[in-house]
Amino acid sequence: MTYDAGHYDVIVIGAGHAGCEAGIGAAKMGANTLMLSMNLDMTGFMPCNPSVGGPAKGVVVREIDALGGVMGKVIDKTHIQMRMLNTGKGPAVRALRAQADKPLYITEMKKQLESQENLTLRQGMVERLIVEDGVCKGVITETKAAYYAKTVVITTGTFMRGRVIIGDVSYESGPNNQRASVTLSEHLEELGFEMVRFKTGTPPRVNSRSIDYSKTEIQPGDDEPLAFSYETTEFITDQIPCWLTYTNEFTHNIINENLGLSAMYSGMIKGTGPRYCPSIEDKVVRFNDKPRHQIFLEPEGRNTEEVYVQGLSTSLPEYVQKEMLQTIPGLENAEIMRAGYAIEYDAMVPTQLWPTLETKKIAGLYTAGQINGTSGYEEASGQGIMAGINAAAKALGKDPVILDRSQAYIGVLIDDLVTKGTNEPYRLLTSRAEYRLLLRHDNADMRLTELGHQIGTISDERYERFQEKKRLIEEERKRLEGIIIKTEPHVLELMEEAGSVMKEAQRASDLLKRPEIKYSLLEKIVPADIELPADVKEQVEIQTKYEGYIAKSMQQVDRMKRMENKKIPDIINYDDVSGLATEARQKLQEVRPLSVGQASRISGVNPADVSILLVYIEQGGPAKAANQ
Repeated sequence: MTYDAGHYDVIVIGAGHAGCEAGIGAAKMGANTLMLSMNLDMTGFMPCNPSVGGPAKGVVVREIDALGGVMGKVIDKTHIQMRMLNTGKGPAVRALRAQADKPLYITEMKKQLESQENLTLRQGMVERLIVEDGVCKGVITETKAAYYAKTVVITTGTFMRGRVIIGDVSYESGPNNQRASVTLSEHLEELGFEMVRFKTGTPPRVNSRSIDYSKTEIQPGDDEPLAFSYETTEFITDQIPCWLTYTNEFTHNIINENLGLSAMYSGMIKGTGPRYCPSIEDKVVRFNDKPRHQIFLEPEGRNTEEVYVQGLSTSLPEYVQKEMLQTIPGLENAEIMRAGYAIEYDAMVPTQLWPTLETKKIAGLYTAGQINGTSGYEEASGQGIMAGINAAAKALGKDPVILDRSQAYIGVLIDDLVTKGTNEPYRLLTSRAEYRLLLRHDNADMRLTELGHQIGTISDERYERFQEKKRLIEEERKRLEGIIIKTEPHVLELMEEAGSVMKEAQRASDLLKRPEIKYSLLEKIVPADIELPADVKEQVEIQTKYEGYIAKSMQQVDRMKRMENKKIPDIINYDDVSGLATEARQKLQEVRPLSVGQASRISGVNPADVSILLVYIEQGGPAKAANQ
């Protein structure tokens, strides 16, 4: 017998990385939002590596922040180390990565959620959805509490029918020995959703006091102040280093001798694992020509001795993990505090979602995070904020928000999921983005703050600061375009120091386009009237240097948008479109693309099929078929 426990605009199931952003996003939109978590002490918990960011992923964190999310703010306040990666390469692949203080991250994330207006946190295990006439109306918990809402967002991570495996031992569990969510997964199958079984894993955690760091290589953070959030003004300076060591032939021999005991190779694991984060067993087997593999020793926080052994993810028995560790330099006497394990879990086939992350089968129901087949905290958070925004928009009668592939890595991520699906845990890579020169770490605010302000997730105060930044960039670029620098002795001397030659007078902006010329050099020759902020200088330099490339990318975007603007009518029946290949017909029927552009990205739909579809739509085929 259930009881009425309350009415809301939006309910978010789960308080992991996707759930936290979904709750914040919905609440900032003005929706009365309830977040339900089976354990509020694990809000924003990192079950795997204690880090945020990296290639593509770090840009996603910046995009979340530009949309009003919280991941960037929380990691800025709780990291133990931060580094900018790929600094020797172009701006399109630079990425920020931070090592997190895991316990402190949970505390700070929970604090952010508790202080958010329109957001209520409550502990409870959701077992069923309330569905009436194909519309989700709320949820029912195991304590028989019925919470009602206009929309619901499921962000259950790896908890659905979770099963932990260590060697030949397995038991029902979520990450870190938390309870698994079994009933909800079964209920989703009852509702007709297609589920798949995926797998991920973690390495052992060892006691820092048992590590001989003299045999490892120090990996310090960057000295300069760095931050994910555009609002961060206070920086952590007392950073903690990570350490690098390697496996060797003795490690690999132990792994090869015990492969039959690994759950990955014994047949105990049925789920598909992540291609880009393989277990150490996988690495040794697949790359048997490599004499060693990198192992990073990452502290899990300032007030704990636990160290995460990054690169040694495994499902081997505990005693084999101990033997394996003892062959690695620096870990000869390592004491395991938590054994590594594999975990299998249920995920939904993501082609069952619209680009808003609303399910096609049940209106008002949204999903985000690892339930959609992704891996990684950042991918989960990016989906979470969009699901929260769209769930709130539907509940409040506002227009949905869909990011396109040229607008954000989050747009690439969601489009890939709902259009192409995934047969393994999906990881976002820079190579997945065809417009990555536009989707940079440095310009996430330029791409998304305007949108965030329009929908209400960015405050007026923050928007005013953003507008001032834009003004300063535009004025400085205009100033440099109007200045002619002459070949005076002190100018030629500075140019020579920079490894550049100047034979005739040139515009300052043209000089800045040279690869070897930095904005800091122009400051010495033609200083601005005021001291410009560092992020303004950065934008002036990047926008000027890459102006031609950016213009070409924008031309490609314009061509793409013409295809995206060719909408496919809801009433279309692909069986009526003669000439389509059978596979294309099946895939189009399954995905139900919203535009011709989206249809062109579906695996199995070739250019000939797109041309046939385009002609059919332009000749009014769907309307004619509907009237017959």
